[in-house]
Amino acid sequence: MKKIYILLGGNLGDRAYFLRKSIKEISQKIGKILKKSSIYESKSWGFSSEKNFLNQVILINSNLSPYKLLECSKKIEKKLGRIKKSKDKIYENRTIDIDILFYENEIINDENLQIPHKLLHKRKFTILPLCEIAPKLYHPLLKKNIENILKDCKSNEEITIYN
Repeated sequence: MKKIYILLGGNLGDRAYFLRKSIKEISQKIGKILKKSSIYESKSWGFSSEKNFLNQVILINSNLSPYKLLECSKKIEKKLGRIKKSKDKIYENRTIDIDILFYENEIINDENLQIPHKLLHKRKFTILPLCEIAPKLYHPLLKKNIENILKDCKSNEEITIYN
């Protein structure tokens, strides 16, 4: 079994429902949920939207390969109403987004999959919930733990815990 950190997020519809539903789908189709961060709310990142995002990081145990995990994640996104990842590489509003942040200590860098997630260190909405459940998790490319990545993050995003 592999330990995998995943970021869940969305800004369309009943955002909390889509987080809960994606966690249920992940537990049924991908692996056991070991930890869940609090749910955080923030403005859109990388594009302009009036709809705020909810984000949550989960830790799972799974025996799926990274590529099978990606395939299953995309199926769950589609089942929950996600139409496409982006349009011309520009982000869009979405019901749910499932991003693989870490897959054990593996490093994968190809056209379809980047692990650790390539934008992780630039996104406070990702680092903050990740730091909540895994502050000492070591980033194999940046050579520092999540706690220090959060301290070094230059992002000025406003993020609040969602109730």
